[in-house]
Amino acid sequence: MPTAEEIRKDAELVIDVCMSVEEDDVVTIICDNAHRVEADALAEVALARKAWPVIMDNEAQVRRGLADTHFPMAPPRNLHEAMVSSDEIIIVAQLEWANRFAHVPPVKEACEKNAKIASVEPGMGAWGLTKEKLLLAQKRAQDAMAALEGKKECHVTSPAGTDVRVSIEGRPALEITSIKERGQMMGPLPLWAEVAFAAVEDRTEGVIVVDGIMMGIGLPGQVNEPITWTMEKGRAVSIEGGEDAAKLRKVIEGVKDADVAGEFAFGVSEVAPFGTPSEKGRVGTVHFALGDNHLAYPGGQNVSALHLDGVILNASLQVVDDGTWIVKDGEWAL
Repeated sequence: MPTAEEIRKDAELVIDVCMSVEEDDVVTIICDNAHRVEADALAEVALARKAWPVIMDNEAQVRRGLADTHFPMAPPRNLHEAMVSSDEIIIVAQLEWANRFAHVPPVKEACEKNAKIASVEPGMGAWGLTKEKLLLAQKRAQDAMAALEGKKECHVTSPAGTDVRVSIEGRPALEITSIKERGQMMGPLPLWAEVAFAAVEDRTEGVIVVDGIMMGIGLPGQVNEPITWTMEKGRAVSIEGGEDAAKLRKVIEGVKDADVAGEFAFGVSEVAPFGTPSEKGRVGTVHFALGDNHLAYPGGQNVSALHLDGVILNASLQVVDDGTWIVKDGEWAL
């Protein structure tokens, strides 16, 4: 167990480096019961910086959302109003729930009002991170965004059988790194870092084999058996595999446009841990999400009640337009 001093040190990393909280900032900290110690530490550091932290315990919604994927993720109006009236919003709660919470209207509204918003990954007090490590992941993200600027199509393969082409034509890249800028889209910190796109909704073609994390089906870690999505004109026309595939089919059944590949993204961090939702930000992984992309991703047009990420491990990612490799055989290639 980390000591109070170790937790405090990592809370300072979040407040001072990742969120750069300033004097008189209004800071809303959303937590569940299991993360109250971390929330208190964040609030104490924010208060020491002469900001105005308020902790909002959202345990009831977290518990119900994890028990039922179809339970509404949008917060009650009191929390909604607090979010859109804040300078910084920090979510320290169960990580899968926090990931899904990124795709609710008040997150988009808070970003439009120039707030900073992020979720905090597990392990506060034991991260062992420095600002320099965070900047390295940010540089990878920016290098990749430069390589992809103006490009139209990417090709993703993996040893497990992924072979898919995705269009990013006309879709700006979204940098999701741990040093947050005002108005930047929500993402986890400080271990995770990724570059994401709203996939062009009707132009993902091929096979996606999820062999890492699959969100929304109740798994504590990676899938027990790979889940194969066959994509035609942007939609998963079949989802095959074992019990995990059956769970995914059940979750999206009857949910409007939850079969659309809404997001295409890849990790740029060397410290994001495998076997947790954070692996989406690990170098060597690519992930696609079925469902909504209109709230979180520039240019996204698919509106759905769900947004469910599936991770491809040991991926290779090549820009079709010019042959540039971003990731090759699970290693950074730029």
